[in-house]
Amino acid sequence: MMGVNYYEQARAKFGPETSDFFRLFMVPGMGHCSGGIGPDQHDAMTAIINWWRRRRRPIPLSREDREGHVVRTRPLCPYPQVAGYSGQGSIGDAANFRCAAPVTRKDAEDR
Repeated sequence: MMGVNYYEQARAKFGPETSDFFRLFMVPGMGHCSGGIGPDQHDAMTAIINWWRRRRRPIPLSREDREGHVVRTRPLCPYPQVAGYSGQGSIGDAANFRCAAPVTRKDAEDR
């Protein structure tokens, strides 16, 4: 939680504009630097350049099989947002996900 705590401290100091110059991206299902059950392949440098210069978001992630074929993609969302499935299309395709605030237990109970 050190990364989350640091981000929250920066946001508390600099306010909502913090996301104009500083963002935190958590990769669900990825091990420390790679591996795990989730998508873990991305070109971080190009993603940062596109985010800053072109305002292109979200950052795409992919998972490859042993032969190097892409088997799953997901958008990488800025914290605290998470990728949520739209309910239509393949769950392996990032195009069918949107970055949004996470659903809390209270939100789910209110539905």
